[in-house]
Amino acid sequence: MVVKVSFKRVLLVKPSGRHGLSFAFDIIPTGLEYIAPYLEDVVDEVNIIDLEMEPKPIQRAIIRYLDMLEPDLVGISMSATEHSEGLEIAEMSHKRGIATVLGGYHPTAIPDELLSHPQVDFVVRGEGELAMHDLVARGDARGVKGVSYKDGDEITHNLDRELIEDLDTIPFPARHLRRYKYYVTLKRDREYDVLTTSRGCWGRCSFCCEPSMSKSHQRYRSPENVMAEILETVEFHEGKPLSMEITDPHFMGKPELVEQLCDLLAQHELDIKFIAKVRPDSMARYPEAVRKMIAVGIDSFEMGIESPNVRDLKSTSKGLKPGIHAKAVDNIKRWGGNPGGTFVIGLPDQTEEEILHFPHYAKELGLTSAAFGIATPYPSTKFYEELDAQGLIFETDWNRFDEMHSVFRTQHLSSGRIEDLSTICMARFWTWNTFIERARLHLTRSGTKLPLMTFVGDRIADLRFVAGAGVQTQEGNFQTHILRFLESSPDPGIKRYTEEVGMHNVIEMSRFLSLLGAQTIQLTARNNGAPLTSWIFKTTRNGVEYVQVINGKIDESTISFELDLADLQVDEGDSSKMNRFGVLVRLLASNKGIRRRLNLSRLIIAAGIEFIAYLGTRNNGKKD
Repeated sequence: MVVKVSFKRVLLVKPSGRHGLSFAFDIIPTGLEYIAPYLEDVVDEVNIIDLEMEPKPIQRAIIRYLDMLEPDLVGISMSATEHSEGLEIAEMSHKRGIATVLGGYHPTAIPDELLSHPQVDFVVRGEGELAMHDLVARGDARGVKGVSYKDGDEITHNLDRELIEDLDTIPFPARHLRRYKYYVTLKRDREYDVLTTSRGCWGRCSFCCEPSMSKSHQRYRSPENVMAEILETVEFHEGKPLSMEITDPHFMGKPELVEQLCDLLAQHELDIKFIAKVRPDSMARYPEAVRKMIAVGIDSFEMGIESPNVRDLKSTSKGLKPGIHAKAVDNIKRWGGNPGGTFVIGLPDQTEEEILHFPHYAKELGLTSAAFGIATPYPSTKFYEELDAQGLIFETDWNRFDEMHSVFRTQHLSSGRIEDLSTICMARFWTWNTFIERARLHLTRSGTKLPLMTFVGDRIADLRFVAGAGVQTQEGNFQTHILRFLESSPDPGIKRYTEEVGMHNVIEMSRFLSLLGAQTIQLTARNNGAPLTSWIFKTTRNGVEYVQVINGKIDESTISFELDLADLQVDEGDSSKMNRFGVLVRLLASNKGIRRRLNLSRLIIAAGIEFIAYLGTRNNGKKD
């Protein structure tokens, strides 16, 4: 028997359990912020908490908010990797007599499984705004489209709710309910926000959740409506520099709308750097739209490259033709944009040789960023149904469905080897020439060289990101992850590229080099005392002759830094607990003898002066 309830205080919760490729994205719980305005007019109080931003353990934070806010309904947005944590939050709420509702891609796909747990009262399937409004306003799930619920021992699925066709009628996200300042690891100098200009995607990729969530139907906001939200967001951040993630699965679904938005953005002087997810075929077919985007700051793109093999593209229903990848990248780089791509490894019939070619293909294309995710069959996708019908899915822990773990049997490779190959692909792509190529594109786009300290800061952020992602996704296996990464890093192409391009030609480092002089700087990573991989920088007073990454080490360096993997031991749950001071002491102690210490002193002085000058430039910029 269903009991009608009067809801007065609603708490919306984002769990902290996101893993895998979503580690870099999906930072702000924008889905909850879209739902909140639909509730504010029917309840006394709505709150949003993001457990990823709260101190650990999360259980303590949950108890604190349940006691402080006293909600009578807790709504939890869940992905597959948040399955266990979402149920735990629901259980802690239910024990206090609080009703619970789950929503998002994962609950939409498996409502019966989630409702089989006693702590789950309702599941919202599909878009949540109107379903949550009707459920809360009525206090009764019966007849509410898009809601599944328990009626005694029976699970009832109400009719699906129609998609919201006119997206301009949806209120802007409730940013005023935020309790946190958001930043992304790779752009710490900018506050972070998100923007949704459309919903759904007309693609039919077999591994994607969108075909089942939105029926391969894409809906769009008007450019004027989007521009109004951008200006409101700038005001919310008090005009500070922004990094903005466009959340659309396919931002270029209607290129004419994108061009109109670019025309509106061009009328304002906004310090915003956008990143957008796009299909390669749209970027290849509409070069004028690409030019306009980059001109107004939409200059970083994540494309679903997936694979260079036609067989893979066909088996995943990607709908791309050979040659599209290269044309898309050329159009982006022509105007100084950053072309990024994602690849899918571990498909049922892929071989090791094919997968190991992926990072080389990414470099041949000219991508400046790439991720290599392990094929993951999310429930309700065509990919899941095909594998499940063949009995190939062996993993039952939804928390491992994160694009970083292999969860089904393939024809040629073991699960462990596929996970190793993911790390190897990342190492072979993210090399020094990739970083310098990004600086070269900055020069193309802006006409100015990238400051050395900005380049160094970006690399430090990269290392923090890799360490954090590795600890989170390679539980109990982080040291092996690092070892595979280092073993796979040497590449003779790095030296050729840096000799040809010249690091000093794209990065402003003339003062630094004049103070440093002619040096051969070597950074060596050791494993159990034996040299594993070395990075070598050959400089003169006027330039960097080359950068080289090799197995082992050379003997003729003038400045040497050595570190053993044992020195990088971190808490498997928290990469921030590394003994950074101890690591620094070991690095500096590598230089023995008067000559080496003099050379080290020159490097420290040159770096110190460069850093002081950089701080002065930043402070002057803030005053202006």
